[in-house]
Amino acid sequence: MRILVTWLLLLVSLASAAADESRLRIGPIDAVLTVPPDIAKPPVALLIAGSGSTDHDGNGPQLKPATLKKLSEQLVARGIATLRYDKRGAGEWKKEFGRPEDFRFKDFVGDAAALIDYLRGSGRFSRVAVVGHSEGGLVAILAAQRGPVDRLVLLATAARKQGDLLKAQLDKQLPPDKFAPIGKAIDDIMAGQIVDPPPAALAIAPAMQPAIASGFTEDPIDPMRKITGPTLIIAGGRDHQLARLDFLALTTADVAAKSLWLPDMNHVLVDVTDATDDVASYNQPERPLDPDLIDAVAGFISQK
Repeated sequence: MRILVTWLLLLVSLASAAADESRLRIGPIDAVLTVPPDIAKPPVALLIAGSGSTDHDGNGPQLKPATLKKLSEQLVARGIATLRYDKRGAGEWKKEFGRPEDFRFKDFVGDAAALIDYLRGSGRFSRVAVVGHSEGGLVAILAAQRGPVDRLVLLATAARKQGDLLKAQLDKQLPPDKFAPIGKAIDDIMAGQIVDPPPAALAIAPAMQPAIASGFTEDPIDPMRKITGPTLIIAGGRDHQLARLDFLALTTADVAAKSLWLPDMNHVLVDVTDATDDVASYNQPERPLDPDLIDAVAGFISQK
């Protein structure tokens, strides 16, 4: 099995090396477009990263799983072009385009919508798919309301407001007396209040709280019900950030969606064996993505 995986990774590496990769500036956003060779008009997937200051590879300042880079390589090897990008405020973001404390969640949605418009308007691609990972799934759902997309793929995406999800995560990790002030602070931020000073375990500076609140209060379920195009929802059984109820709630909101539950896959889309392996995988950029996930996403995007 190890020899087979090594051989497959070599093939993907060779395919990626032959692909046409170009760096673009679309509005304020720095992006990387990768097009497979010898295909006149391939499908293209816009890859949208999760929360935090995340670059076009899917890496942040502390955690570097390279989720988007690996996903792009696998899709390109299967004849699907990709566009991935530095989120506003990440990578080589130019300060003249705005300060993080002034960002609002609608800005991230607007960035994705602009990139969808760019891909559709280029005339180079047979169809445009949008693939959102984690918080990027919420961005993808909302961006799909602004204009048609041919395929929507949600990977490890929550079905709850992000503020509620954060409270649920912390409630499981902390004793009641430690959680109580943090839960109240999150509620206050979601209500539009400034918590100054915030609890020590909730490192959200007062200046950043309006920006954070704009994302904390977005509910994915109602816009998910309005999706009319083909949708694929994938989540994993070893994802410590999301519960299976999120997966089930999304599939219930869009009963026509295809879905795939992968028991060994975690939040950064790799297979893990236990909690220690899960934590380690967040800084293992060389670790391959779940192969069933790749097959499902590529097949769904390519399907006529």
